[in-house]
Amino acid sequence: MHSETTSVCIIGLGHRIASILPDFTAAAPHLDIRGVMDPGTPRMDILAKVGAAPTMYDDPAEMLARERPRVIMIGSPNHLHLGHIRLALESDAEFIFCEKPVVVSIEETMELARLIARHDGRRRLLVGLVLRYSQLYRALRRAQSDGNLGEIMSIEASEHIAPFHGSFFMRDWRRSTAMTGGFMLEKCCHDIDLYQGVVGQRPHRVASFGGRKKYIPSRRPSGRPAFLDQKLPRWNSIEDAFSGEADIIDYQTAIVDYEGGATMAFHTNLNVPDQFRRFAVIGTDGMAEGDFIRNTFRVTLSETGSRVVDEIAVGSGVEHGHYGADAAMARDIVDHIDGRMPKLPLSVIDALESGLTALAIDQARNEGRIVDMRPIWERFDRELSGLAAEVN
Repeated sequence: MHSETTSVCIIGLGHRIASILPDFTAAAPHLDIRGVMDPGTPRMDILAKVGAAPTMYDDPAEMLARERPRVIMIGSPNHLHLGHIRLALESDAEFIFCEKPVVVSIEETMELARLIARHDGRRRLLVGLVLRYSQLYRALRRAQSDGNLGEIMSIEASEHIAPFHGSFFMRDWRRSTAMTGGFMLEKCCHDIDLYQGVVGQRPHRVASFGGRKKYIPSRRPSGRPAFLDQKLPRWNSIEDAFSGEADIIDYQTAIVDYEGGATMAFHTNLNVPDQFRRFAVIGTDGMAEGDFIRNTFRVTLSETGSRVVDEIAVGSGVEHGHYGADAAMARDIVDHIDGRMPKLPLSVIDALESGLTALAIDQARNEGRIVDMRPIWERFDRELSGLAAEVN
């Protein structure tokens, strides 16, 4: 950010904001964290690590009124985002960074669209869909822009999660659909966003199937497997991953039909001992295959079968903050705020579109039907344009 200090306030210093805060302060050494509002135990260790000594607040509105920050960072639980974003948009803050997913329902999305139209939200709202900043995704888009893929025909993609991570979701606050918007939204909105970016079109129809077979009382292990201690739950947690209290799925398959006829089959599972997060994007001229966890990428041309890209270490590895994307995102957002990068890899509209897709996928699963998304997009566009308010 600017050579002079840039004032920042944080609403919700949860694990995610705490984990990326060092990346932001490294990219912007003169970041001045003036206020933090979090009703839980403040992450004083992180604040000390980045050399911050902010005033602690109980009320976000009071904090914003007193501190008048240039930048607001929102890391509260998903179900609280809309209220906090509203406060931020109604303040005179220049930029607002919100962790994904932005909001937790179709109705909240429409309400936020109205706020965006009213408060210059397209410019001011920035979203932490961090995988758009990853080296692997940038390599995929480069292969596409180089003409190696042609028109996208179909995509096969997955996010497969090991039991240590799956059991974390079943014990953490993320086990609650009311708080998260559901697993497809909370965890897989990254993946949905990536491939909507590649296709460059909105979904036309979606269908989905899934349920829970592993994290239920009848599957409780007789002992305590070591994976239960690899990733411990945090706020609003429970001890037993097999209690059945969670209402999220532990496996799900979605089918997406995009407006131009491209399709995607997406699969997620929370009990994959040798986890992977991979894709095969197949176009009229070639295909691209990649795996975020195994850190590989290759591109093969259709007509000749020649392998024009074959990388075995395209990213920074799974241990480096979303495969190195956390630090890349912080650098790009700092450059954007300072005016050095006019356009970020994604907008808040991209984020809301992936969120609506995830929510429609779960609607399809819950209701056992194909969901036609055209009425959703028509309403979304009206709200964004401000025309809905005139109609009402």
